Amino acid sequence: MRELLKSLTILSALLFTFTALSEGEFVVDGMVFGMPEARVFQEDYEGPPVVGDTLTLLPAIAPLEYEGNVTHEIRIDTFVQEIEIAPGVRFNAWTYGGAVPGPVLHVREGDRVVFRMANRSDEEVVVTDPTSGGSPFMEQLAASDYQGALPAVTPMPHSMDFHAGTVAANDKWRSIAPGETIEFEWVANYPGVYIYHCGTPMVLMHTAMGQYGVVVVSPRDGFPTDDRVDREYAVVQSDFYLSSGANGLHQFDAVAAFDKHASQVLFNGHRNALSEQPLEANAGERVRIYFLNAGPSLTSTFHVIGAIFDVVYYEGSPENVQRGVQSVLLGAGMGAVVEFIVPEEGEYYLVDHEFADKEKGAVGVLRAGPRTTN
Repeated sequence: MRELLKSLTILSALLFTFTALSEGEFVVDGMVFGMPEARVFQEDYEGPPVVGDTLTLLPAIAPLEYEGNVTHEIRIDTFVQEIEIAPGVRFNAWTYGGAVPGPVLHVREGDRVVFRMANRSDEEVVVTDPTSGGSPFMEQLAASDYQGALPAVTPMPHSMDFHAGTVAANDKWRSIAPGETIEFEWVANYPGVYIYHCGTPMVLMHTAMGQYGVVVVSPRDGFPTDDRVDREYAVVQSDFYLSSGANGLHQFDAVAAFDKHASQVLFNGHRNALSEQPLEANAGERVRIYFLNAGPSLTSTFHVIGAIFDVVYYEGSPENVQRGVQSVLLGAGMGAVVEFIVPEEGEYYLVDHEFADKEKGAVGVLRAGPRTTN
C-alpha cells in the first residue's frame, strides 16, 4: 500500500508538470528541461536587494511550509559592501545581497525558481535598514550585522551560476553590466546541497571576493530521517586570499589565490560567526547540518569534535548514504547533509580537520544543553 501511494504521488506530480509546461519545455524521466531564454533589461528599482520567503541568513534555513511543488519568485541583487571577516580584517566584498556568503535558498525537488538579479555594483546599497517587502534574510542581516557592512562602490560585470539549475550556461549564467538586470528560470530537478557563484572571468577572483552562497534542494519525498531531526542548520566553508592594503582595508592577493595560500578559512563568513553565536541543541537531539564547501579552491574535511555522523547524505542526495562517518571530505563546490546525535551536555567544535585551515579560522561551536526528554 505504501509503494502504491508513493507511485500515485509521483504520478500526480508528473501530471501537474505536464500541464504546467511552457512553450519549448520538455520532460525526461520526470524532470523539466528547456527553460525560456533569459531576459536582460534595465529597470527603475529601489526596493530590497533580496526578496523571497525561502531566503535566509546563515545558519538559518527556511522551513518548506507548503505541499507539493511551487514556483518561487526570488531576487538577489549583487553589489559591494565593506565587511569584516575577522577582527581587524575588512575589505570591499563583492556580495550577493550584502553578506558573504549570500542568502541560503531552500526549495523542494521539482520546484521552479524564477530568479531576478540587478547588478548594482555602481550604487551604494544599505543593508542595515531593510526596506519592507523583502525577505527573512534582510531582516536577519540587519538584526545581526555580524560583518559590520558598509556600502561601497566598484562597478564591474557580474553573473549568477546556480549549480542546482540544469540550463544552458551561455544564456542563463551570462554576465550583465552595472545598471542591468537579468531574469531567468530553472527547475530543481535533483535534490542536493549546491553552490551558487559568479561565473564572470576571472571566476577565481569573483568567488574569492565573496560572490557565492548555498542552495538546498530537499528531496521530493524527504530524507528517511526527517521525522527524527530536532535541529537544522546551514554551514558554508570558504577560503579568502587577502593582504593589507590602503586606508586600512585588505585587498585581493592574486598570487596567494593562484598558489592556494589562503589568508583565512572560515565558516559562515567570519572567524567568530559560530563562536560568538554558537549553534544550539540539547543532549540526545539529532542535529542536521547542510554543509557546503564553497572554496573557491581548498578542500574541506568537515568534523564535529565529540560526535560521529550517524548518517551522511553525500552531495545532499538521499541515494548517497554513508553511516558512522568521522569526517566528510569535500572538494571546492561540493556539499553534504550530515546528521549526528548530541551525546551529552557540553560544547562540540565544528572544524576543518585539515588543521592548518582550522588555525586560519575554520572552527565553530555547537553548545548543547541538558537532555529535556527521557
